[in-house]
Amino acid sequence: MWFSCSNVMSMGNNRSAKKSGKNSTLIIAGVIALGAGLLFAYLMFYTAPVEKMEIVKIIAVTNDGCIAETMDGYAVNIGDCNAEPGQRVSALVDQKTKERAALMNPTN
Repeated sequence: MWFSCSNVMSMGNNRSAKKSGKNSTLIIAGVIALGAGLLFAYLMFYTAPVEKMEIVKIIAVTNDGCIAETMDGYAVNIGDCNAEPGQRVSALVDQKTKERAALMNPTN
């Protein structure tokens, strides 16, 4: 059995091509994992509620919960409640929802 120089060269190139393909796959997987980790951390920080107890005035009672107005004028859904429109109750209010509403309407 004899090998020509071209056969030996092509065998060496095939191994390095496989190794290069494996390295690029690992790099791509690492970049995707890093991106997913950063996205997860951002979403947990941005969407995690920061609730504070506030006195609110009930505006309406709906199937989705009670709609209330905070003392600083934001409408919020406080969930199920046993109150009538016009009553004032203490409820947990998500402060990030109020911040986002202020960003959408900066004239308040």
